[in-house]
Amino acid sequence: MGDRKYLTVEEVAERYRGAVSVGTLRNWRVTRVGPPFVKIGKAVLYPVDQLEAWDKRNMVLCRDSGRATRTETDKA
Repeated sequence: MGDRKYLTVEEVAERYRGAVSVGTLRNWRVTRVGPPFVKIGKAVLYPVDQLEAWDKRNMVLCRDSGRATRTETDKA
């Protein structure tokens, strides 16, 4: 995203590769869920740093599958 500090609604939808549509972002704003945004007049902008923080808060961590390689001392 370079040095840009804010993304438009369309750019946010593109950032998430269409998995989050412009309509979904609109619904999230109305219900106050989703990433934080700034509204200036009619313009809705999403701060890039807030999108990155939102990504981190919504990251799903997977547990270890338990198939870790055992060392030679563990095998004895």
